[in-house]
Amino acid sequence: MRKTPAGLVLLVLVLTSCSGGPSGRQDPATRVPSSPPAISATPTGTPAATPTAAPTTAASRTTPQPTSQAAAGSTAPAQRKWWVPAPGTAWQWQLHGEIDLNVDVPVYDVDGVETSADTVRALKDRGRRVICYVNAGAHEDFRPDKHHFPEQVLGGGNDWKGERWLDIRRLDVLVPLMARRFDECRDKGFDAVEADLVDGYQHDTGFPLTADHQLAYNRVLARLAHERGLAIGLKNDLDQVPQLVDEFDFAVNESCAEFNECEKLTPFVRAGKAVFHTEYKLGNEQFCPRTRALGFSSMRKQKDLNAQRWPC
Repeated sequence: MRKTPAGLVLLVLVLTSCSGGPSGRQDPATRVPSSPPAISATPTGTPAATPTAAPTTAASRTTPQPTSQAAAGSTAPAQRKWWVPAPGTAWQWQLHGEIDLNVDVPVYDVDGVETSADTVRALKDRGRRVICYVNAGAHEDFRPDKHHFPEQVLGGGNDWKGERWLDIRRLDVLVPLMARRFDECRDKGFDAVEADLVDGYQHDTGFPLTADHQLAYNRVLARLAHERGLAIGLKNDLDQVPQLVDEFDFAVNESCAEFNECEKLTPFVRAGKAVFHTEYKLGNEQFCPRTRALGFSSMRKQKDLNAQRWPC
C-alpha cells in the first residue's frame, strides 16, 4: 500500500470538517428560525380589523368569515364566527307578500319557510344580510313540519289563527325540531335567526312555565344558532334581557314605546348590538325622537308585516 503524505491527510481533515454533514446548516427553505415569529400563538383580546397575510397554522380557519370579529388564528371562546349587527343598522321586516327586494337597507328579516333560497341569494347579491324568522314558541298548523310536534307539547291558543303555545320544558322533543328548522335557515344562506315567541312564561300557555324554563330554552336556541354559524336575536322577552344579552346578538322588539319600556333594551346597545324595533299604533313623531336617542333601529309597520314601512 502506498502511504498517504501527511500534508494530504491534513488537507482531507480540514475539508471534512467544512462539509455539510448532519450538523450542518439546513436549507433556507426548511430552516426553523431561532426566535419565534412576531405573531403570538396566544390570541389577543381584540382581533385586528383587517386580517393580515399570516402563515396558515393549525389554529387558522380555512373558511372566510363575514366580519372582522371572526379573524383567523384565534380559538378564544369570546370570538364570534357569526355576524353581529351594530346599533342603528337600518332594516326591513316583511313576513307576508312577495318580498320587495328593492328596499335600500342593509338588513332584511323574512320568513324562513316561505322565503326561497333564490330570494335569499338575490338579497345577498344586493349586499343585504338576511334574518330567518322562525316561530320557536308556538306550533303553527300551516307549517310543513306540523305533524312532527306531538300533541302533549301543544298548549293553549295564542292571538294568531292556527297557533298553539309549546311546552318549552320538553327540550327532548323541541330541540331536534328547532335544530332542523335552523338547519334550513343555514342551508338557504341566511345570516341569522329571529326566534319568535320566546316569552311564553309571561302568557297563559296551558303549561306551568317559569322564568327559569324560559331562560333554559332561550339559551338552547342561542346555542343551536351559533353552532350553525348563525346570529340570533332575542324577540321581546324584555325582563330577561340582563340574563341573555351576552348570549344573543341583537334584539327584535315590538311596541316598547307604546308600553313605555324601551329602556329595558339598552343593554344591547351598550354591548354594541342592534335593537331592531317596530311600532304598530304610534305615529313616528311619538317614538322616533326617543328611540333614535337610544340608538335603536326603529320604524312603524302594519301589523301584518307586509312590505310597507315608515322608518325613523
